[in-house]
Amino acid sequence: MKVHDYHDGNLRLQERFDTRRLADRLKERVSETIFDEARAIIEEARMFFLATCDDRGLPTCSYKGGDPGFVRVVDDATLAFPNYDGNGKYQSMGNLLRNPNVGMLFVDFEGSQRLRIQGVARIEEHDELLSEYPEAQFIVRVDITEVYKNCPRYVHKYRFVEPSEYVPHYDRETPQPAWKSSEELKDSLPRRG
Repeated sequence: MKVHDYHDGNLRLQERFDTRRLADRLKERVSETIFDEARAIIEEARMFFLATCDDRGLPTCSYKGGDPGFVRVVDDATLAFPNYDGNGKYQSMGNLLRNPNVGMLFVDFEGSQRLRIQGVARIEEHDELLSEYPEAQFIVRVDITEVYKNCPRYVHKYRFVEPSEYVPHYDRETPQPAWKSSEELKDSLPRRG
Protein backbone atom coordinates (compact mmCIF):
# COMPACT_ATOMS: atom_id res chain seq x y z
CA MET A 1 0.00 0.00 0.00
CA LYS A 2 1.29 3.45 -0.92
CA VAL A 3 0.07 6.07 1.53
CA HIS A 4 0.54 9.69 0.53
CA ASP A 5 3.78 11.06 1.94
CA TYR A 6 3.86 14.18 4.09
CA HIS A 7 4.81 17.33 2.21
CA ASP A 8 7.18 20.05 3.40
CA GLY A 9 4.39 22.01 5.09
CA ASN A 10 3.34 18.96 7.15
CA LEU A 11 6.95 18.15 7.95
CA ARG A 12 7.79 21.70 9.02
CA LEU A 13 5.00 21.73 11.62
CA GLN A 14 5.73 18.16 12.72
CA GLU A 15 9.33 19.18 13.40
CA ARG A 16 8.28 22.41 15.12
CA PHE A 17 5.94 20.59 17.54
CA ASP A 18 7.94 17.34 17.77
CA THR A 19 5.16 15.16 16.34
CA ARG A 20 7.08 13.52 13.50
CA ARG A 21 7.35 10.15 15.25
CA LEU A 22 3.67 10.21 16.13
CA ALA A 23 2.69 11.25 12.60
CA ASP A 24 4.77 8.43 11.12
CA ARG A 25 3.15 5.92 13.47
CA LEU A 26 -0.36 7.16 12.65
CA LYS A 27 0.40 6.95 8.94
CA GLU A 28 0.77 3.20 9.46
CA ARG A 29 -2.95 3.08 10.34
CA VAL A 30 -4.09 4.52 7.01
CA SER A 31 -5.85 1.96 4.84
CA GLU A 32 -6.80 1.84 1.17
CA THR A 33 -9.83 -0.27 2.04
CA ILE A 34 -12.77 0.04 4.37
CA PHE A 35 -12.11 -1.90 7.55
CA ASP A 36 -14.90 -3.21 9.83
CA GLU A 37 -14.92 -0.28 12.26
CA ALA A 38 -15.01 2.21 9.38
CA ARG A 39 -17.87 0.27 7.76
CA ALA A 40 -19.94 0.56 10.96
CA ILE A 41 -19.37 4.33 11.20
CA ILE A 42 -20.30 4.84 7.54
CA GLU A 43 -23.39 2.64 7.55
CA GLU A 44 -24.79 4.23 10.73
CA ALA A 45 -24.12 7.80 9.61
CA ARG A 46 -26.98 10.23 9.09
CA MET A 47 -24.61 12.82 7.68
CA PHE A 48 -21.09 13.56 6.50
CA PHE A 49 -19.11 16.51 5.22
CA LEU A 50 -17.90 16.46 1.61
CA ALA A 51 -14.86 18.51 0.55
CA THR A 52 -14.30 19.32 -3.13
CA CYS A 53 -12.27 21.89 -5.08
CA ASP A 54 -13.46 24.09 -7.90
CA ASP A 55 -11.70 24.79 -11.19
CA ARG A 56 -9.59 27.49 -9.47
CA GLY A 57 -8.40 25.02 -6.85
CA LEU A 58 -10.48 26.71 -4.15
CA PRO A 59 -12.01 24.26 -1.67
CA THR A 60 -15.58 24.08 -0.48
CA CYS A 61 -17.17 21.81 2.07
CA SER A 62 -20.79 20.74 2.09
CA TYR A 63 -23.04 18.85 4.45
CA LYS A 64 -24.72 15.72 3.07
CA GLY A 65 -27.51 14.08 5.04
CA GLY A 66 -29.99 11.23 4.85
CA ASP A 67 -31.25 8.22 6.75
CA PRO A 68 -28.73 5.77 8.23
CA GLY A 69 -27.39 3.69 5.36
CA PHE A 70 -27.71 6.46 2.76
CA VAL A 71 -23.96 6.09 2.23
CA ARG A 72 -23.39 2.55 0.97
CA VAL A 73 -20.27 0.50 1.32
CA VAL A 74 -20.43 -1.09 -2.13
CA ASP A 75 -17.25 -3.08 -1.55
CA ASP A 76 -14.14 -2.63 0.55
CA ALA A 77 -12.81 0.08 -1.79
CA THR A 78 -15.98 1.85 -3.00
CA LEU A 79 -18.68 4.03 -1.44
CA ALA A 80 -21.90 5.29 -3.04
CA PHE A 81 -24.36 7.98 -1.98
CA PRO A 82 -27.29 9.77 -3.62
CA ASN A 83 -27.48 13.38 -4.71
CA TYR A 84 -30.79 14.91 -3.67
CA ASP A 85 -32.40 18.18 -4.71
CA GLY A 86 -30.74 21.17 -3.09
CA ASN A 87 -30.28 24.83 -3.89
CA GLY A 88 -29.64 24.16 -7.58
CA LYS A 89 -26.09 25.52 -7.63
CA TYR A 90 -24.49 22.04 -7.88
CA GLN A 91 -21.39 23.54 -6.32
CA SER A 92 -19.92 20.33 -4.91
CA MET A 93 -21.27 18.03 -7.61
CA GLY A 94 -20.19 20.39 -10.39
CA ASN A 95 -16.73 20.49 -8.84
CA LEU A 96 -16.53 16.71 -9.22
CA LEU A 97 -16.89 17.11 -12.98
CA ARG A 98 -13.75 19.29 -12.98
CA ASN A 99 -11.75 17.71 -10.16
CA PRO A 100 -12.90 14.29 -8.93
CA ASN A 101 -10.73 14.24 -5.78
CA VAL A 102 -12.81 14.37 -2.61
CA GLY A 103 -12.47 14.31 1.14
CA MET A 104 -15.25 12.87 3.29
CA LEU A 105 -15.49 13.45 7.03
CA PHE A 106 -17.85 11.31 9.09
CA VAL A 107 -18.47 12.51 12.65
CA ASP A 108 -20.34 10.41 15.20
CA PHE A 109 -21.28 13.06 17.76
CA GLU A 110 -22.89 10.58 20.16
CA GLY A 111 -20.06 8.05 20.04
CA SER A 112 -17.25 10.65 19.77
CA GLN A 113 -15.67 9.21 16.62
CA ARG A 114 -14.27 10.72 13.43
CA LEU A 115 -13.48 8.96 10.19
CA ARG A 116 -11.70 10.51 7.22
CA ILE A 117 -11.89 9.20 3.69
CA GLN A 118 -10.02 10.41 0.63
CA GLY A 119 -11.06 9.24 -2.79
CA VAL A 120 -11.84 9.84 -6.42
CA ALA A 121 -15.53 10.43 -7.16
CA ARG A 122 -17.66 10.03 -10.24
CA ILE A 123 -21.27 10.87 -10.98
CA GLU A 124 -23.36 7.95 -12.21
CA GLU A 125 -26.66 9.07 -13.76
CA HIS A 126 -27.84 5.52 -14.55
CA ASP A 127 -26.44 3.69 -11.53
CA GLU A 128 -28.14 0.46 -10.44
CA LEU A 129 -28.55 1.95 -6.92
CA LEU A 130 -30.61 4.89 -8.18
CA SER A 131 -33.91 3.05 -7.69
CA GLU A 132 -33.08 2.46 -4.02
CA TYR A 133 -33.04 6.18 -3.20
CA PRO A 134 -36.35 8.02 -3.63
CA GLU A 135 -35.95 11.35 -5.46
CA ALA A 136 -32.21 10.86 -6.00
CA GLN A 137 -30.97 12.75 -9.05
CA PHE A 138 -27.92 10.55 -9.50
CA ILE A 139 -25.47 8.43 -7.53
CA VAL A 140 -21.96 9.48 -6.59
CA ARG A 141 -19.46 6.62 -6.38
CA VAL A 142 -16.17 7.16 -4.58
CA ASP A 143 -13.14 4.96 -5.21
CA ILE A 144 -11.27 4.98 -1.92
CA THR A 145 -7.62 6.03 -1.77
CA GLU A 146 -7.29 6.49 2.02
CA VAL A 147 -9.40 5.63 5.07
CA TYR A 148 -8.44 6.35 8.65
CA LYS A 149 -9.93 7.09 12.03
CA ASN A 150 -9.09 10.54 13.27
CA CYS A 151 -8.53 11.97 16.75
CA PRO A 152 -11.96 12.50 18.37
CA ARG A 153 -10.67 14.64 21.24
CA TYR A 154 -12.54 17.82 20.28
CA VAL A 155 -15.77 16.20 19.10
CA HIS A 156 -18.54 17.76 21.19
CA LYS A 157 -21.26 15.47 22.48
CA TYR A 158 -24.62 15.90 20.76
CA ARG A 159 -27.72 13.77 20.83
CA PHE A 160 -29.85 13.04 17.78
CA VAL A 161 -33.26 14.66 18.16
CA GLU A 162 -35.19 13.93 14.98
CA PRO A 163 -34.61 13.35 11.27
CA SER A 164 -35.07 16.12 8.76
CA GLU A 165 -38.55 16.14 7.27
CA TYR A 166 -36.92 16.78 3.89
CA VAL A 167 -35.12 13.43 3.59
CA PRO A 168 -36.97 11.69 0.74
CA HIS A 169 -39.02 8.53 1.40
CA TYR A 170 -41.12 6.44 -0.97
CA ASP A 171 -44.15 6.43 1.33
CA ARG A 172 -44.74 10.21 1.43
CA GLU A 173 -44.33 13.39 -0.56
CA THR A 174 -41.27 15.42 0.40
CA PRO A 175 -42.28 18.95 1.45
CA GLN A 176 -40.75 21.94 -0.31
CA PRO A 177 -38.56 24.06 2.00
CA ALA A 178 -39.92 27.49 2.87
CA TRP A 179 -37.05 29.32 1.22
CA LYS A 180 -38.08 27.86 -2.15
CA SER A 181 -41.55 29.37 -1.71
CA SER A 182 -40.31 32.94 -1.41
CA GLU A 183 -41.79 35.42 -3.85
CA GLU A 184 -38.37 36.50 -5.12
CA LEU A 185 -37.45 32.94 -6.22
CA LYS A 186 -40.75 31.77 -7.73
CA ASP A 187 -39.76 32.58 -11.30
CA SER A 188 -36.35 30.92 -10.87
CA LEU A 189 -37.38 27.47 -9.64
CA PRO A 190 -36.87 24.51 -11.98
CA ARG A 191 -39.84 23.36 -13.98
CA ARG A 192 -41.20 20.02 -12.84
CA GLY A 193 -42.92 17.64 -15.12
